[in-house]
Amino acid sequence: MSNKLKVSIVGATGYSGIELIRILQNHPYVEFSMLTSESYSGMKVKKALPCFDMENELVPFNAEKTAENSDLVFLCLPHTKSMDAAAVILKAGKKLVDLSADFRLKDKKLYEEWYGAKHTQPELLKKSVYGMPEINCEAIIGSSFVANPGCYPTSIILGALPAVITRLVDSCSIVVNSISGVSGAGRKAKTELMFSETDENVKAYKIGTHQHTAEIEMGIIMGSRNSKVKVSFTPHLAPVNRGILTTINFALKEKISNAEMVELYENYFYKKEFVRVLPEGQFPETKYVAGSNYCDIGVKVDTRTKRLIVVSAIDNLVKGAAGQAVQNMNLMCGFKESTALKNIGMMV
Repeated sequence: MSNKLKVSIVGATGYSGIELIRILQNHPYVEFSMLTSESYSGMKVKKALPCFDMENELVPFNAEKTAENSDLVFLCLPHTKSMDAAAVILKAGKKLVDLSADFRLKDKKLYEEWYGAKHTQPELLKKSVYGMPEINCEAIIGSSFVANPGCYPTSIILGALPAVITRLVDSCSIVVNSISGVSGAGRKAKTELMFSETDENVKAYKIGTHQHTAEIEMGIIMGSRNSKVKVSFTPHLAPVNRGILTTINFALKEKISNAEMVELYENYFYKKEFVRVLPEGQFPETKYVAGSNYCDIGVKVDTRTKRLIVVSAIDNLVKGAAGQAVQNMNLMCGFKESTALKNIGMMV
């Protein structure tokens, strides 16, 4: 009889689900129970995903059956599709990490405003814990329901928090530009993500209207306890598979040297093992975090314009999705936080 945690992944053949399988294969305290897929139902994992030599069969999703056979469930469903499934799993008394945005925002009206859909399980919004370990670790430990952060918000919240906490910057005029790889849009075929559309092309989209904006502001407020936060967010799509590079621009309210700001960031993230503050004059690149659960951060004080520029980089599928989800699972279940997550970036 195995004493390992029985884990199920709903949406196991999407990009986040695939990353969860890749990471959890090396987790010493976990065994796979149910791996669900609508597109590849009935096939073995090694047939649908030849990168894995796994005999597990992919099955259609049934919330009741998944709950019955699991200790913990990862929901990798599209936004607006997790609500009712989450209710069934939680009612069965099982632990849940939801990778959609359905339970990140605590305000039902705010969710419906930004996602354009009715929230069918508003009572569960109060029960979910926002799963960013660097700012909410104590609440995550021992919890049964974690809302995993989005990829853009992870890169932005971590990059912004130390500066906002100090009150050295104007938190009501934060300007953010992020560049993401195409895997951030999911695995389903879309015209705008075809090779001929994305190759040799970089474009901005959802300027000032991206649904992650509300989560970004919520996370900065939560971590800084500063209720006056306004973010102007512009995402960009680049012809790369994975990775997010974010640039955050602040107006400085007080004079501070570059060395002092680097030290401030180093002190804030001291003992946060998945955030690496780079030495003065060095800045993140996506290739150094690809495949890893790390967030790299570099800072620069522009004395001429009296502005602070913060650059962060993550792998959108790992620290921005599956890796952070496993980090949350480890905390929820009493495992060491870094278990199965110490891989360094692939670089090339």
